[in-house]
Amino acid sequence: MADEKTVLDYFLANVEKHGDRIWMTQPMGKDVVKTFTFKETLAEAKKVAGYINSLDLPEKSQIAICSKNCAWWVIADLGIWMSGHVSVPVFPTLTADTTSFTLEHSEAKLLFVGKLDEKPWLEQKKGIPDSMPTVSFPLSPKDSAKTTWEEAISGASPIETPATRTLDEMATIIYTSGSTGKPKGVMTSFRAMTISTIGMCKLLKVTDKDRYLSYLPVSHGMERWIGECIPMYSGEGIWFAESLATFVADLNRCRPTLFLSVPRLWTKFQAGVFTKMSESKLDTLLMIPLISTLVKKKILKGLGLDKVRIAGSGSAPIPGSLLDWYRRLGLNLQEGYGMTENFNYSHMSRLGRTRPGYVGEAYDDVECRIAEDGEIQVKTPGKMMGYYKNEEATKESLTDDGYVRTGDKGEIDSMGRLKITGRTKEIFKTSKGKYVAPAPIENEFVRHNLIELAMVSGRGQPQPYAIIQLSEGPKGTASKSEEERTKIAAELEKHLASVNGTLEAHEKLSFLAIIKEDWLPENGFLTPTQKIKRAVIEDSYEKHVEGWYGAKKKVVWYGW
Repeated sequence: MADEKTVLDYFLANVEKHGDRIWMTQPMGKDVVKTFTFKETLAEAKKVAGYINSLDLPEKSQIAICSKNCAWWVIADLGIWMSGHVSVPVFPTLTADTTSFTLEHSEAKLLFVGKLDEKPWLEQKKGIPDSMPTVSFPLSPKDSAKTTWEEAISGASPIETPATRTLDEMATIIYTSGSTGKPKGVMTSFRAMTISTIGMCKLLKVTDKDRYLSYLPVSHGMERWIGECIPMYSGEGIWFAESLATFVADLNRCRPTLFLSVPRLWTKFQAGVFTKMSESKLDTLLMIPLISTLVKKKILKGLGLDKVRIAGSGSAPIPGSLLDWYRRLGLNLQEGYGMTENFNYSHMSRLGRTRPGYVGEAYDDVECRIAEDGEIQVKTPGKMMGYYKNEEATKESLTDDGYVRTGDKGEIDSMGRLKITGRTKEIFKTSKGKYVAPAPIENEFVRHNLIELAMVSGRGQPQPYAIIQLSEGPKGTASKSEEERTKIAAELEKHLASVNGTLEAHEKLSFLAIIKEDWLPENGFLTPTQKIKRAVIEDSYEKHVEGWYGAKKKVVWYGW
């Protein structure tokens, strides 16, 4: 029956339907690409399944994949599923300790090692147990595994028939990239994956004519859904990005019709445009009817986004001014909201019904409510089966009537649009005994085009403060000239006064500390999905806070 099909079944149906059509395009370096048709993908995945079967692993074992996005990630996942096992993504930028925890906690019996950056990998590989069987993808670092891809698939017989998987079986364990504590393993069923995928494709009208560039971490639930499950279901073509340095070229190769990014990257795209044309000049040109049309087309084509029909942003709030800027170019960004625990199937903004500061409306088959304490709770087909080997945390995260506790606070307007107002556990108390919710204040600061990231703190202090990371363009100019820094400081002091004017007396910020050091997933300041790690940032700069207060300045420069 059609309603019993999993995403794997839909992929197999697309192999029958599209066979010799190219499905995946993989950059191999030096402008060389390798392509995989639907048939070639299935044939390679059957070899992987045959190799896994030759290992005689216990039934429904966990098998891990540690790699940046690439075609072999998808092939390995298919092979794991077709051999009857469960896949466990391992983020390719984790510390050795977290890598070790993920592999040991998940009881992984095999690890696929893939496309990885050399420096993070040298640290991460220290967390792989010596006893762990490992297989390397093509494009993986030299000598990264005990068995190469070629050795594995050439030495085993391909399976003839894929294992039958049911909707209620566990498909994967996704370890959360949370900003505090040990990761928790979110058990996700084929049902959660499949129903969420069908719902998204229905809303966005995704077809096999669409094209998608896969570059956000597929180890995370959101990209796994958008960049793997949706192409499996719809037959949409997948292109992979080679590196950050080649990103624009990768975009131009793909010419995606669906494109997903995070606010930080949407800001970088804008900054890149402003390096070639000043903001004031662009504003002027966009007001001239005929020239405006030509300018819009040129900018979007230069970004590789001229064919995009649906553009999305998620993971963090995006400033309304940035949404407006892209809309002026003809690119309507739709925001989304979700979490690993509900396979990100929660909310999405609808064209013509967007509202700045709101993440959209619940999907048609999703229910949302605000609990008495202000927490957002969601009942969704994407709901997790629970946390692996953590019954206590599962009970804390799921209500008795089937809702996922998000840990976010929010409010819903009259049109059903949801606004995130903070995290239930991030609220802190000042020395005056007043409580401050940092997230809404941070959101106000990142609306300014000079600011890329903001973290509000002040636990035990008389007034809060914010640590600021400048956006890419200003960061470069600020390091060169005292005059430029003075201009930026004046602009940010004005913005600080403006934001403070909207806050209660106990929430008003004493100062902004502008940090030169980059906050990245690689150095532990951000999660792999670009969210700030609040505790890490607070701990890193704690010893400087008293000095910043003592300087009695509205803008403090640190590390410059």
